[in-house]
Amino acid sequence: MMNDFKDRLALLEGEHRTLIARPNEPIRPGNGIFDRYRYPVLTAAHAPLFWRYDLDPATNPYLMERMGINAAFNAGAIKLDGRYLLAVRVEGTDRKSFFAVAESPNGIDNFRFWDYPVMLPQTDNPDVNVYDMRLTAHEDGWIYGIFCSERKDPSAPRGDTSSAVASAGIVRTRDLKTWIRLPDLVTKSPQQRNVTLHPEFVRGKYMLYTRPQDGFIDTGSGGGICVGFADTMDRAVVEEERLLDEKVYHTIKEVKNGAGAVPIKTGRGWLHIAHGVRNTAAGLRYVVYAFMTDLEDPTRVIARPGGYLIAPEGEERVGDVSNVAFVNGAIAEESGRLLIYYASSDTRLHVAETTLDRMVDYCLNTPQDPLTSQGSVAQRVAMIRRNLART
Repeated sequence: MMNDFKDRLALLEGEHRTLIARPNEPIRPGNGIFDRYRYPVLTAAHAPLFWRYDLDPATNPYLMERMGINAAFNAGAIKLDGRYLLAVRVEGTDRKSFFAVAESPNGIDNFRFWDYPVMLPQTDNPDVNVYDMRLTAHEDGWIYGIFCSERKDPSAPRGDTSSAVASAGIVRTRDLKTWIRLPDLVTKSPQQRNVTLHPEFVRGKYMLYTRPQDGFIDTGSGGGICVGFADTMDRAVVEEERLLDEKVYHTIKEVKNGAGAVPIKTGRGWLHIAHGVRNTAAGLRYVVYAFMTDLEDPTRVIARPGGYLIAPEGEERVGDVSNVAFVNGAIAEESGRLLIYYASSDTRLHVAETTLDRMVDYCLNTPQDPLTSQGSVAQRVAMIRRNLART
């Protein structure tokens, strides 16, 4: 083992610089919908060395990793003042997740974490764990971060050290540096996860996408992605949750589904990039899917392309929670470029690049799931006939 502090530090710094500066490249030809990129945009190894190591040779002569980082994934995303910014879920080796901002000049590589993680303000009932922040630049002028706040279930029986309660925590900011904590979202549902704020007022109110569930893991009577309205975000209360996109038997979202990235406004409707979950013999499988809602009435779905948009492939399938693709951030640019930040297996963060025009075409012209094998074959046969007729 290397015992010389300076030599070991120089090696660590060199490897870290090389990783940060590594150029990313699209994998072609792809599927015509989006381009995957060869490398993850963020991993645990991207965390600064001074987050992980005590760099004082007097107190850490062997240059041991004192506070390890296990994963970097599930990031909210925003473009602010020309900078591509991600509010990343970073997980330490102690299992605690926290938020940290990473910045890139182009959105696909050279992501660097800001020096300090987010010091999240607390409510009267402190969070035990926090994760999966969505960032919404709202027309009221604030940037809102809505995330999952996890606390131990106070009604858990004695000796139960795993039962938890999930709530929707809320913060707001102007610059992703100074954060103001607001009270957690109040709904009639026992637990809430994957809550997202619509970027515009709807009928003069704040519209939120919720995912009501009876338990911490199981949705129970929760039927899927819902919408609800709040008069204010200062003390947000949703009195009624109306089902928008339901979970459906024998589909990619048969077990549960939830909102992902903040909805994106296009000329043909609101683009939603969400996640769906189904059960398999190997456990739950998470994928990313898309749908669209009406431009004037975003509570009405106008397009549901069948199947998934992004599923984990290759090394993406392996990690702390394998066979998972999850999204809670995307950046749409004025040029029409769209960057979708998806995590794989609760371990690392990737980017998929496409355009709004492509995604609108995908949503409006991809057949909807017919819900039966026979229906699916009929759709495919119809396309085969059209294609063969052209030869």
